[in-house]
Amino acid sequence: MSNKIISTNRKIFRDYQILETYEAGIVLKGSEVKSLRNSNTSLQDSYCKIENNELLLYNMYIAPYKQSGVFSPAPRRIRKLLLHRNEINRLYGKLTQGNLVLIPVELYFNNKGIAKLKLGLAKRLKGPDKRDQIKKRELDRELKKKFPGII
Repeated sequence: MSNKIISTNRKIFRDYQILETYEAGIVLKGSEVKSLRNSNTSLQDSYCKIENNELLLYNMYIAPYKQSGVFSPAPRRIRKLLLHRNEINRLYGKLTQGNLVLIPVELYFNNKGIAKLKLGLAKRLKGPDKRDQIKKRELDRELKKKFPGII
């Protein structure tokens, strides 16, 4: 049994270079979990911050569950992420040192059916870095066309 991927943040691979990844639990309400099971979510434009020694997720959209009625929480509310204290402290040190950001990469249910969020410690790509990345991708495509069995 493998992880069931709910949502991925595909734009970050174009704009950021992922240096490290972490797996975090996420605190959700019951109706949010039901909405996630229907894949009604988006990680686009979401980001993480460390405030008061807690890791918080901002701007992640989870559509309201239709059957929950008026009791459904706000779709873009701030959600708490669950990591060990030493991991949060290590991340805080890295985030304050340089131009690094913490961005959600993927949301999925693990083998036990628990919602997990894959976080990426990332560095933003500038113009020349993006051009190099595009050139490399085009060269790889050309090589695959010329030598389909080898590469």
